[in-house]
Amino acid sequence: MIDRLAIFTGIPAFPQPLHVGRPNVVDRQGFLSRVEAILDSRWLTNNGPVVREFEHAVAQITGVRNCVAVCNGTIGLEILIRALDLSGEVIVPSFTFAATPGALAWLGLTPVFCDVDPSTHNLFPGGIEEHITSRTTGILGVHIWGRACATDELAAIARRHSLELIFDAAHAFGCTSGGVPIGGFGEAEVFSFHATKYANAFEGGMIATNNDDLAERLRRIRNFGFQDVDHVVEIGINGKMSEVAAAMGLTSLEHLAEVVAVNSENYQRYSDGLTGIPGVRVVTFDRRESHNYQYVVAEIDEVEAGLDRDGLMRVLHAENVLARRYFYPGCHQLEAYQSLPGRESPSLPATEALVCRTICFPTGTAVGAADIARIASIVARAVDQSGMVKDQLAGLI
Repeated sequence: MIDRLAIFTGIPAFPQPLHVGRPNVVDRQGFLSRVEAILDSRWLTNNGPVVREFEHAVAQITGVRNCVAVCNGTIGLEILIRALDLSGEVIVPSFTFAATPGALAWLGLTPVFCDVDPSTHNLFPGGIEEHITSRTTGILGVHIWGRACATDELAAIARRHSLELIFDAAHAFGCTSGGVPIGGFGEAEVFSFHATKYANAFEGGMIATNNDDLAERLRRIRNFGFQDVDHVVEIGINGKMSEVAAAMGLTSLEHLAEVVAVNSENYQRYSDGLTGIPGVRVVTFDRRESHNYQYVVAEIDEVEAGLDRDGLMRVLHAENVLARRYFYPGCHQLEAYQSLPGRESPSLPATEALVCRTICFPTGTAVGAADIARIASIVARAVDQSGMVKDQLAGLI
C-alpha cells in the first residue's frame, strides 16, 4: 500500500482491506450438514448425487435442458470447444478475462480478437464479419458484467457464415436477455461458480445446452472419454466437479435472492453516491432485465475528473479500498499473444479506451452501506482535489 495522501490526513482509512470479489459465505451450517452427509456416503466425486442435484437446480434456474458440472469455468470452455470440434480461428472479444482466449489457445486454436461496443462493453456485432476467414469456425461471446451480448445479432452472423456460436457466461448466472434466462443462447453457454462469483462452489463451472447429443459428449469428455465403465470412446480429460464443491454450489443457490438483494442495494448506493462527481460514470443496467449486480463498475473520464483511472485507484488503495481495473491491458496486448510468431496486434480502439477507464469497486455481502458512503466520499474528495492528488502521486513515483 502506498503512503496515504495528505488530503486524507486525519480521516481514518479502512482498518481492513475491502476487496473486489470477496467470497459470499452463506448458511455455514446448511453447507456443513451436506458435507457430513457426503462423508457418510463415502461418495466424494465421480458424478455423485450432490453434483447431479446441483446440475438439476441450475437447469431449473436457467430453463435449459442439460447442465454439465465441471471443476471450473475454464475447463468448461475447453471441454465445450473440444466437444464442438472447433479448429482454426475463433472470434472473441479482447475485453474479457484471460481465461476466455486462453481456453482457445490452450487447445491449439487461434483467438481472433474483435473490438467491443463502447456502450455495452460486449462484442461488437458490426465488427465481426471483417475478421471472418476460411479458417474461422466459431464465435465466442462474453456477457460482460452480466449484461447480455447482442445474442440475436450474433446468432444471425453465425448462421450466415455457418459458424458455431458459444458464450462465456461467467458473469451472467441469474441474468436475462430479452427476458429469457442466459444459459440457452447459442450452442452452449459456460457459467463460473468460482469463489469470487456471487454464487460459488469454491471452484466450479457449468456448461448449459439444449443440445442433448452435445450434452452426452460433454459428459464423456469431462470423464476421460468413458462411455461406460471400461469403454473409452474418445480422448477426454478429468473435468469433474467434486461432491463437496457441489454442496457449496447448492447452498449458494438456496440463498441467491438475498445475495442479489444485497448486491442490488449496494449497486444503487454506489450509483447514488457517485452521481454528480465529474468524470465518474457508473455502468448502468437495463432494469427490464434480471441482473445479479455482482460487479459495480465505473468509467473514469480523465479530462472531466482531472485524474485518470490509475490515479484514482492508487488513492483508493492508499485508503485500503482495493478497487481493480478490468481487463487491463486488453487480451490482445498480453505478452502471451504479442509474442506469437507472425501475429500483429490488432487495433481495437474501443477496447484500448475501456481498459484505461474502467474501475471495479468492492461489493457483495462483506460490504455495507457505511463502507460505500465512505468510498464515494473518497472518490469525490480525490476528484475535487485532483491537482493536489496528481502532484503527490508524481512525487511517489
